[in-house]
Amino acid sequence: MFRDVVLPLLYGLLIFFGGMKLMETALQRMAGPMLAGWLGRATSAPWKGMAFSAGATALLQSSTAVTVLTIGLANARLITYGRTLGIILGTNIGTCLTTELVGLQIGRVSLPLLALSLTGWAVFVVLGERNQAAPEHTRRTLFTMQYSFLASAGFALVMTGIQVMQSIAVPLRSMGVFQWFLDRSADSLWWGFLAGACLTALIHSSAAVISMAITLAATGVLPVEIGIAIVIGSNVGTCITAVIAAAGGASAGKFVAASHVVLNIAGALLFMPLIGQLHAASAWLSADNGAQIAHAQTLFNVTSSLLALPFCYLPIWHKKPPVSTPVAKSPVA
Repeated sequence: MFRDVVLPLLYGLLIFFGGMKLMETALQRMAGPMLAGWLGRATSAPWKGMAFSAGATALLQSSTAVTVLTIGLANARLITYGRTLGIILGTNIGTCLTTELVGLQIGRVSLPLLALSLTGWAVFVVLGERNQAAPEHTRRTLFTMQYSFLASAGFALVMTGIQVMQSIAVPLRSMGVFQWFLDRSADSLWWGFLAGACLTALIHSSAAVISMAITLAATGVLPVEIGIAIVIGSNVGTCITAVIAAAGGASAGKFVAASHVVLNIAGALLFMPLIGQLHAASAWLSADNGAQIAHAQTLFNVTSSLLALPFCYLPIWHKKPPVSTPVAKSPVA
């Protein structure tokens, strides 16, 4: 079991997380320094905040980065409660890009893509060193190209990690524990929901958990409906990151984290009874089992966010977080 399942899973996850971190870091070096300013200017209304944060999360490949920035802006009283809600809804939509790309099952070209990306990065590093005296816009273009190729290399590593994890599919078929989980999930999809939530909270990456579900479904080991339940659970489990980021901070940051938890749990409770309909809709979009799970996640997140968006316009949210003031001490007689 260790050699056939645990070791490939750990090895694949290590490559996956390394690629995600490389991609996230490269993209944040390109756009991250301007993100806080963009968030402050582009969130004049909750729907604008949702649209902008969806794009920013898709660009940076990190809902955590956008959520943590939102907590900081709320603590600094730069945005209203309603705007923070719109941003949180947008991050849920933006995370769908990664899983949609994973659902395309393009892992077969991951190694050539990695080699091409690293070659391109090296070329632009050399060009950057040779053009130190070039105009600012030229050096900025070279800088952007360097990190673009690094981001591409990170994505190639993500695909490589998924390919490694796919090797556990055959051993899993013969494992009694996994069959027990499938039997329980066949009786109640809440077992799949619980597995997705707990795994995501444990490893702090909904993308990794959803990618594993897509991988197992694509190889025929995991039924699609159980995979969709895992996806919905992972959207709840990912809230742990926001809760940790807001712990010990101001009440405004805690509101952002709490709203993240409430919105994701509400969406999960709404769609868990509708997994059959989600499966039918995703099957209409694609015949591939892995792609169906990716499409189901996109449908779930987009629909949940659009349904929750009108609540962001309630008058109670149209105020900035209060300033934390120290309690005055009574004079000592």
